[in-house]
Amino acid sequence: MFGLAVLTVSTSGFHGQREDTSGEAIKQILAPPEYQTVRYEVVSDEQETIAQRMAEWADDPEVDLIVSTGGTGLGPRDVTPEACLSIIDREVPGLAEAMRAETLRFTPMAMLSRSVAGIRGNTLIITLPGSPKGVRETLDVVKSVLPHALELLKRESVNEHPV
Repeated sequence: MFGLAVLTVSTSGFHGQREDTSGEAIKQILAPPEYQTVRYEVVSDEQETIAQRMAEWADDPEVDLIVSTGGTGLGPRDVTPEACLSIIDREVPGLAEAMRAETLRFTPMAMLSRSVAGIRGNTLIITLPGSPKGVRETLDVVKSVLPHALELLKRESVNEHPV
């Protein structure tokens, strides 16, 4: 079982003005028995807050995968990609490229996605769009490769720190 952390980036959600249906969609798609949600939070669209939370969670050995939703568009407050890129060790561009390429079949708006993916330590981080529909469509693209990616990162962790 992999430890999942779900971060919803939404100022209106943070202030209780909007229900977090996108974060719930992530938890439904990445569900037991393969995934266990170990962290969940709604934060405002502030780059420093997003980066801090991602870094804190990525450094927690209980968290294998962080999936964020929101803040990946073109709006002035859409800063999730910048926050993620500021704390990762390495990018995994193929995940974001595949999500954009495949979802372009459903909507031309996929071209406007600035989603990114990367690794911090032994944790994979993926940033998704803010709508439940966007979450479902993009996770459908990458869901099948996630267990393999997470196993590789776990194996790397074991090899780095022999018992």
